[in-house]
Amino acid sequence: MNSGLDTTEFLTTKEVAELLRIKERKLYDLVSAQEIPCVKATGKLLFPKAELMHWIRTGEFLSESKSTARLNVLAGSHDPLLEWAIRESGCGLAMQFDGSLSGLDVFENHGAVATGLHVLNVNTNPTAWNTHAVQTRFAASNVVLVHWATRQQGLIVPHGNPKQINSVANLPALKIATRQAGAGGMILFEHLLHTHGLDLAALNVSETCRTENDTIAAVASGKADASVEAEGCGRGPPSMPRSDAIDDLRGARFLGGGSRAWKSSRSSAHRLSAACISSGPMVSASRRRTAPKA
Repeated sequence: MNSGLDTTEFLTTKEVAELLRIKERKLYDLVSAQEIPCVKATGKLLFPKAELMHWIRTGEFLSESKSTARLNVLAGSHDPLLEWAIRESGCGLAMQFDGSLSGLDVFENHGAVATGLHVLNVNTNPTAWNTHAVQTRFAASNVVLVHWATRQQGLIVPHGNPKQINSVANLPALKIATRQAGAGGMILFEHLLHTHGLDLAALNVSETCRTENDTIAAVASGKADASVEAEGCGRGPPSMPRSDAIDDLRGARFLGGGSRAWKSSRSSAHRLSAACISSGPMVSASRRRTAPKA
């Protein structure tokens, strides 16, 4: 490669083949398959240098990258610790926490740089989390699934547990606050109901909550005798949930500085694992939260 390439706007077939360290015949195959940015002028192939270098770095055409730019939004499953961390970091990310499955829809439509999820595989492996929800759906996408937290989860009850709730089997006679359809906690809750031979339609659902904070408030205000998914003094049967998050590898940034993998623990009866899709190097941090005694 000669030094003149530093200032030229277009590269020739020979120059690109040398740059990529491939034979010219292979380069022609890439052009024929429209897998590399190029233009044709006076019968010759020319490769715009800026677009070519972008393609080498990202695997994308520059025009596609502009049209599929993601919004600086974190979507998906709500987690109070994560919400606090984003606000305290000053990273500038907006938050759109509306449940695990809703977050996947938003992420797929490029409405977020990352989305959190904790989705139990209730159909084929009720001990597995998250991978089944993304491996087929995003198989052709340049994304990664990162395990970022392990949490515990169960039923939240008033202080002292006055109704003596020990499992979901106690719920039919009580007022229950649930999460919206598609929330990871709701998927787990419906699975636990099924294992106890119960149906959601048979419960007295007093309120449908969209965040963990809302479920806590419903119990604290007396609108519900118990709720699902919130941290604290869980009383449900043990489970091993996993929370994950999906992040785009096309230059996305999680919490304003590359991708981060968190490992946190929360006390309750159901343990779950969290993950996030992100780009860049990963670093770990830890923060422990303990449940208040009932």
